[in-house]
Amino acid sequence: MAGMGSSKTTIALLFLIVCSVGPSAAVLLSQLPKTLIVTASAKEGEVLHAGKDKITVTWALNESLGASTADSYKTVKVQLCYAPISQKDRKWRKTNDLLKKDKTCQFDVIKTAYPGSGKHEYLVDREVPSASYFVRAYVLDASNTQVAFGQTTDKDKMTNIFTIVGISGRTVGIEISAGVFSAFSVAALIFFYVVETRKKNN
Repeated sequence: MAGMGSSKTTIALLFLIVCSVGPSAAVLLSQLPKTLIVTASAKEGEVLHAGKDKITVTWALNESLGASTADSYKTVKVQLCYAPISQKDRKWRKTNDLLKKDKTCQFDVIKTAYPGSGKHEYLVDREVPSASYFVRAYVLDASNTQVAFGQTTDKDKMTNIFTIVGISGRTVGIEISAGVFSAFSVAALIFFYVVETRKKNN
């Protein structure tokens, strides 16, 4: 009887683990239908600058598909994704078909309720590093699980790739400190100039 009780406890624990992990843990990109048409204003080979330039992104359901295709669609999540050339020898950007472990898309552009089609102007975040990118949009259902996607590039992620130049090495804090120091330096120069001028006049 004790053995049966132990088995029941083990089964119950496994059930709880499966429930807590949720269905999204097993979602594979290769199994998701590509139902969205996604475009970006950034063109092939274009160079953009983090914290300065903007990208206009649009998404819409492929017109060749029936409207019922989107019955379970609740949310659209658009992201900047690394192109293969910027993933080479960088494990922290590695692509994994299992989306829970995938590191291709790390920068959110927008997450919004699914309206059928949409458009968003994105100011490239200052934290985006220098690399080559494309844009991908995931569709999520009511459980926040990816159920479909679309992207601005082809299957091999080789077309419509653009470059973003990041802000190298200077954080906001450093920039503020530099500004304060510069202002102090100017004030100090003026002060010493006035002192020296008075000495000469005396």
